[in-house]
Formats: sequence, C-alpha cells, structure tokens
Amino acid sequence: MAHGHPDSAQLTLRWCTLAGKDGIHHHQETMTHIALTPLTAPIRVAVIGYGLAGRVFHAPLIAGVPGLELACICSSKPDAVHADWPEVRVVPTPEAAFADPAIDLVVIATSNTSHHALARAALLAGKHVVVDKPCTVTLAETEDLLAVAAQQNRLLTVYQNRRFDGDFFLLQQVLASGQLGRITHFESHFDRFRHVVPGKWREQDIPGSDLWMDLGAHLVDQAVQLFGVPDDLFLDLARQRENTQTNDYFHAQLRYPTRHPGLRVVLHASSCVTASGPRFVLHGTGGSFTKFGLDTQEDTLKAGARPQLSALGDWGADPLPGQLVRQIDGQPVTTATPDTAGNYLQYYAGVRDYLLGQSDAAPVPPQQVRQVMALLERGTQSAAQGNWVATGDVG
Repeated sequence: MAHGHPDSAQLTLRWCTLAGKDGIHHHQETMTHIALTPLTAPIRVAVIGYGLAGRVFHAPLIAGVPGLELACICSSKPDAVHADWPEVRVVPTPEAAFADPAIDLVVIATSNTSHHALARAALLAGKHVVVDKPCTVTLAETEDLLAVAAQQNRLLTVYQNRRFDGDFFLLQQVLASGQLGRITHFESHFDRFRHVVPGKWREQDIPGSDLWMDLGAHLVDQAVQLFGVPDDLFLDLARQRENTQTNDYFHAQLRYPTRHPGLRVVLHASSCVTASGPRFVLHGTGGSFTKFGLDTQEDTLKAGARPQLSALGDWGADPLPGQLVRQIDGQPVTTATPDTAGNYLQYYAGVRDYLLGQSDAAPVPPQQVRQVMALLERGTQSAAQGNWVATGDVG
C-alpha cells in the first residue's frame, strides 16, 4: 500500500469548515501575530526536563530538523542525558539555561504544574518558548503567558504533536474530499489498557494531572482544527481503576448548532480498555469513515528512533488502512483508504520557519493556544456541575 508524507514545506495549518450539504471547504485561520525579528540558523534550543516528554517527544525531533540545534538539556541526571546525547551540554537548573545568551528557544517538558512559572521566566529572559501540552493548568495562567509573550515580542506556543499523526492527516483528507457529504457525527477515541496505576506525577491528585488534561488536550485540539469551537460541551469524568488518585476516564460531547447544525462530536478516553475500538469514526449524509489503531510514531520514538526530516524514508508509516463506506446508487460500497504517513518533525520545522521569518504563523498560534485551554477549563466546569456549559464565546 502506498504511503507518503504531506509536503514538509506546506506548514500552514488549516481547519475544515462544514459548508451546507455539499461537503467541506477549507480556509486558513486568520489572526494577528507578533511581528518577530527573524533569527538566523541554527536556532539553539534548550530542553527543560528529561523525563518521558523531553527524552521521547522533544530532543529527538529537535535534533532531526535542519536549522535547529539541540544545544542544552536541563536535568538532574546528567549521566542519563549524556548516554543519549554525549555532545549536548547539561545544566542542573532551568535558570542556567534561561541565562545563556546563546539559547534562542526554550522547550518546557516538565510536569504540568510547573509550566506557567518556567515558561514565564523563560519569556522574561528573552527566549521564545514551546510548552508541552497542556499549556498550563488554568486559563488564567495561559492568558498571563500570552500577555507576557506579547510584551516581550516572543513566541509562546504549545506542542500539539497529534496534529501530525498519520491517521489525523488521513481524516482531514477524507473530510476535504467531500465524499461523506454533510458531516453529522464524529467520534475520537484514545483508549488504552493501563490497569496498574504507576507512581508518576500524572497519576497523582494534583492540578492538571488527570486524563482530561493529558489526552483531552490532544482530542480537543484536533476537534477544533476540524470543526472550530463548539457552542457548548458536556464532560463526564470518572475514576475507574482501583487505587487511582485522579480521573482516568472522560467522555465529552460537543455541539455546534450555530456553525454545523445537527453535528455531534464525541471525545473519549479510558485507561481500562483491553480491546480498543476505532480511533476515529466519521458519519455523513453520503457515507462513513472508520480508522483503527494509533499512530506509530510514539512507539517508534520510545524505542530510540532518531528520525531526520531530510531523510524520512518510511517514518510514520501506518500499517492499518482506514475504511470508507459510501452510498453509491443506493448501495453501500466499501473501499480501503491509502496510508498517509505521520510526521512529528513537521511541528518543529514549522516553529523553525516561523522564527526564521519564513512563515507567517507558528504551527499553534496564540489564539489556538487560548482556545484549547479555555475548552479544557470549561470541560472541567461541566463535569463539576453535571450540565452543559456554553463555549461559543471561546473563539
């Protein structure tokens, strides 16, 4: 089965807008952005934190993008860092990285509760900042960071790698083709089996640690990319595993009566699913699309892969095709969709291009940073109150 990478040069993200009964039109998001003074390559990057996020999702991708230099890692375990990156400087404190005039970009890959203070300090030190999702644990903290970034004329953006999953690329292609007609229902599931509760910060009863803030940040972001901001949402949270200290299940419903009448969006994740169902389900007036399996890039990175943007090969290839079922002459016709490869490197290539003055917007611009954080917070409010919460003003 053929597969391919979306053009790495075409990094301006778009979202799909449902238009009438004929299908979907694409438009670029328009918004103001900070007029940065372009940097020159290489852009020197410091990664703060070398746990799962820093080790798996950031350092290898930064190193694989031409024009970026993995210059510094902040960690309390220098031997572990040097085992992976012997030539990279290791500093014991974030302040040491922030004070280095040679560092251009700081990546915050630490626990969620530390994001606000660390990102704020980096911005005030004159650095551009990428924060691992979620941006912060409250909307007020995110808005503060966006205000500081604007005052400092620096980039503040969030790492939303799931925009660059192969199955999400494929989903966008199916939507854009118009083959499903007017979209009526979309489900996005991220189910896993993690029955034993590990003793990590994500499993502790602290702000920003539950599954909604973890995986919900991905699923909400993808939904907004596809359909825009909903009019309202309802969130159900639960603690399903024994001895869990935080919510390990969520089921969110999004409605769009203003923009997409009749559309229902379901975002779902659980830590107690042995036999996972489809990752994506999409129904429309002309057919349905179903996709099983998770993007392969995370597991490949965990295994130690070092992808290179200049030599992708079969990076991000998806072994599971999607299934398209369309109504043709009153009969259902089933076809397999071609494989579309994912590419997390595109995120950092987009950051690079923006900081070099070669693109008009970062991959996740300020408005989108705020939208996702606001929707996460409204979801938490809905779960606490047990009712639907209006969200139309978020956009």
